[in-house]
Amino acid sequence: MNQAKVKRVRDLVDGVLLLDKPVGFSSNDALIKAKRVMNAKKAGHTGTLDPFATGLLPLCFGEATKFSQDLLEADKTYETVVHLGQTTDTGDTEGEVIDTRDVSVTLEQIHAVLAQFRGPIAQVPPMYSALKRDGKPLYEYARAGITLEREARNVVIHKLELVAYEAPMLTLSVTCSKGTYIRVLGQDIGEALGCGAHLNALRRTQVGPLTMENMITLDALIAHPEPLSLLAPVDALLASFPAVQLNAELAKRFLNGQRLALGKEPVTVPGEEGRVRVYLDDKLLGTAILGEYSILAPERLIAFVPQ
Repeated sequence: MNQAKVKRVRDLVDGVLLLDKPVGFSSNDALIKAKRVMNAKKAGHTGTLDPFATGLLPLCFGEATKFSQDLLEADKTYETVVHLGQTTDTGDTEGEVIDTRDVSVTLEQIHAVLAQFRGPIAQVPPMYSALKRDGKPLYEYARAGITLEREARNVVIHKLELVAYEAPMLTLSVTCSKGTYIRVLGQDIGEALGCGAHLNALRRTQVGPLTMENMITLDALIAHPEPLSLLAPVDALLASFPAVQLNAELAKRFLNGQRLALGKEPVTVPGEEGRVRVYLDDKLLGTAILGEYSILAPERLIAFVPQ
């Protein structure tokens, strides 16, 4: 007799996990495994890392998913090893070598070229990327041997530092705006040096305010006896925003979506206008925009009802 398969009951889990993504895993693969370990009903990641890349992949669970967009928009920091003298069709170690050139560059030349890539630059997205054209990701066209025209995108390289150089390996530290392709940056640096290049390794070390501190590997997560204890609170995503403290009456109105005039209220309000995180005591209520005359406009709200 066929028995109906029992559907697994998932838990309501809220918080942020700082995962050290292993090489060979897509970001979504890592998310699925972590979600299973946490037995979480709802989860999402905050910006894709290529399978060959490792490092900081913040995973949001439950209410934290409401604020994951903030990390998608945030600046990111990487350490990367650029292999000079070899160009691959993917821009990294997963591709086929399509060009080999001699490497005879000096430190002076490297420093001069790196200076050219600091600040606002234009990048052409790679064919081996998840960007879609007519509903299909570009990498599907690339695997079929089709190259499409792509428009250059404006990004900002906030920091580009030489960490080490032992020919042909060039180790760099990069802090950049959202949408930056480090593979393309490595290729473009190689072309500017006249020898071509591809990425040999890539590791993300920071996303917005989140760093590698308290990051955990997937193996350690799976083996941990109390994985839920590893979760940072939801407001770990919002640490860079000033805090507003409301009293119980104002908190109720805030959670009903009402705009609040805080100028004459006995509450804690930061001096500057802009985006803020909002609390009742130590309970996060959500985010808001603090405007002129201390007008607080609700933005994203937590499912929390004050007692």
